[in-house]
Amino acid sequence: MSSLVRGYEVVIGLETHAQLSTASKVFSGASTAFGAAPNTQACAVDLALPGTLPVMNRGAVERAIRFGLAVGAKVAPLSIFARKNYFYPDLPKGYQISQYEIPVVQGGTVEIVVDGHKKTVHLTRAHLEEDAGKSLHEDYHGQSGIDLNRAGTPLLEIVTEPDMRSAAEAVAYAKALHTLVVWLGICDGNMQEGSFRCDANVSVRKPGQPFGTRREIKNLNSFKFLQQAIDFEVQWQIDRVEDGLKVEQATVLFNPDTGETRAMRSKEDAHDYRYFPDPDLPPLVIAPDWIERVKAAMPELPGAMAARFEREDGLSAYDASMMAQSLPFARYYEAVRDACGNAKQAANWLMGEVSKRLNAEGREIDKVALKPTKLATLIRRVTDDQAVSTAAARGVFSELWDEPDADVDAVIDAKGVRQMNDAGALEAIVDQVLAANAKSVDEYRAGKDKAFNALVGQVMKASKGQANPAQAGELLKKKLGG
Repeated sequence: MSSLVRGYEVVIGLETHAQLSTASKVFSGASTAFGAAPNTQACAVDLALPGTLPVMNRGAVERAIRFGLAVGAKVAPLSIFARKNYFYPDLPKGYQISQYEIPVVQGGTVEIVVDGHKKTVHLTRAHLEEDAGKSLHEDYHGQSGIDLNRAGTPLLEIVTEPDMRSAAEAVAYAKALHTLVVWLGICDGNMQEGSFRCDANVSVRKPGQPFGTRREIKNLNSFKFLQQAIDFEVQWQIDRVEDGLKVEQATVLFNPDTGETRAMRSKEDAHDYRYFPDPDLPPLVIAPDWIERVKAAMPELPGAMAARFEREDGLSAYDASMMAQSLPFARYYEAVRDACGNAKQAANWLMGEVSKRLNAEGREIDKVALKPTKLATLIRRVTDDQAVSTAAARGVFSELWDEPDADVDAVIDAKGVRQMNDAGALEAIVDQVLAANAKSVDEYRAGKDKAFNALVGQVMKASKGQANPAQAGELLKKKLGG
């Protein structure tokens, strides 16, 4: 939904760099592994030594095709690599190999939900390119160091139309895109390592007016920073316009310590980069049968999976979307559901106790030691056997989470929370309670409902909490003639 900020409409487009999950670089055989000592993973091709030639990484192309299919884009049968010329110390060749006029992925859409409202974000393109190196400014005694390990790392740059109208929409889009590229297996999504980072193009205008001048906020590597940077930039631009000053096109950086953006340089336009086709790389040709092979190997996409959970498992739209929040989460849910035979209970436990522990510990579900079958056994003890109450089961779950090799029934017994299933023993306790609480019996028969709750409480006390409250209530009503 579009919302105005101080009477101005916010216009946002995102450019996202997703590092592709290949083992080697986009135009060389050097490793893309993270964390190596500086300049130990930069080969002759990455360093642009004389006589070296780039060779296209087939795996990077295949990942681009996978993305294009997932967003309903056109995968170009022929695309061109270009040289993007600029001069930074961490760019060995003096140009970056990218795509300009004819990208490999053209168009496409990503669906987002903000405040319960669905919105479609249109993509302009997604193109393959190589990353630059990295300038290091710390621990160098006032000097800067250059690490070229990242030089040549394969990137898919995903560019949207200026469709978003708030920081919340931009964050929702970035999260949806992050989920998708990780789901597809084309990017590990590690934002701390720079595998997924966003540039936000932000401008403001009065409703119905032409687009304002945009400023590009570079290299935002967390959803929190994306939100904060856009919010600050919007207020800064509105203040500027309200003061009668012009917003100059610029590239800006966000400082998370101050929560402010600051201009880094005036924004370049395409002609400043002097793009021209790279003479060392032939056109990239993608035959229809290659696209069909990639399509055949595609996983079920998040939206389709959520729709299936809603349709076949009877989950609500919200619950279904939560179960499809990531592929490992969905697989865990399916395993629990199949083992316990109760989709709703499986979803409830994953959204409740499981997610609570994951969030508290900052872990992903694929790093959890508790087997889905063991959680399913606990759920069955609540729903099928009525061996333990839901409240007591939470305590059992907590112990199983910390001790995943423990036996479910052994934990229930050790904690003394197994509910009484012996009908004869329960009936004896009920008879004792009725005989000892004649006043409450008379009050209940006189129409005082609170007296009934008191009798249930006495049964639970007499059974040391092991009676099934529902069964106790039914038996009391039968004995009392109610």
